[in-house]
Amino acid sequence: MSRAQEWGSGRAQLRSAIAYMRRNPSLPVGIVMLIGLIGFSLIGSLFADLGDTRVMSAMHSRPPGEGLPFGTDRQGRDLFAVMVHGTWLTVRVGLIAGAVGIFIGASLGFLAGYFGGLVDNVINWSVDVLLTVPAMLFLVVIATNISTPTEPISSTTMAVIIAALAWRRPTRQIRSQVLVMRSAGYVQSARLSGMSNLEVIFAEMVPNLLPYLVASFVTAVSAAVLASVGLEAMGLGPQTEPTLGQTIYWMIQSSAFMLGMWWWILPPILALVILFVSLYLINTGIDEFSNPRLRRRV
Repeated sequence: MSRAQEWGSGRAQLRSAIAYMRRNPSLPVGIVMLIGLIGFSLIGSLFADLGDTRVMSAMHSRPPGEGLPFGTDRQGRDLFAVMVHGTWLTVRVGLIAGAVGIFIGASLGFLAGYFGGLVDNVINWSVDVLLTVPAMLFLVVIATNISTPTEPISSTTMAVIIAALAWRRPTRQIRSQVLVMRSAGYVQSARLSGMSNLEVIFAEMVPNLLPYLVASFVTAVSAAVLASVGLEAMGLGPQTEPTLGQTIYWMIQSSAFMLGMWWWILPPILALVILFVSLYLINTGIDEFSNPRLRRRV
């Protein structure tokens, strides 16, 4: 392909992307919201010291003012520093848990759907059994037994705990997609051409299922963040790290609502609302791209 042809192909792809964004305005809006939230955390970390998130790093119960844009809580934590570092920690938990869950779920789903037989039966039976386990109860039991007063749980460990069950639904959903794809003409042609099973999966099936995997990843991140915030709000999170869920936990424990400390209540709740809304808009925006039925209607 000549340079002129490559340039023309690039311009065509750009026009197609712009047209897609116009048809699905929720996608760019969600991306901008998510980038803005992460940008606040990353840029803010240049100005907010992590040490200011510790107890008695400043005067306690101070409303927003000069030098304290978000004020302080009853333990003397600088809430601006807490929000800056806590937002990224919470997003990181969701990204790690979502990535691990989708990786395991996609691997098992492709194995079960493509090879079938005994492999499919074992994986499908395991998923069916584990889907009957209440996720939150399981996470509470694991988090309670791992965390100790001398060695509190970390945000990374929290992400791994959440990922322990995050692969169940992706496995079942991806398996159902692969069952349909393995009988498609292009997959049969790839097999007849002499490609190995792994080559067929990675070269033919994964690229076609990539939009669905991206949509599943966004959903998994949202579910992981929700699970982490729920555990942390119950006091089972990283006691030494200023995650958003942990901030809510201390807010409840210190009766911030009864004391009228609105500057302590609003920031973590607003950050979580922006995070969940942005992920929802992104998921809605890529729905057409990941749903073949919707693509056929356009």
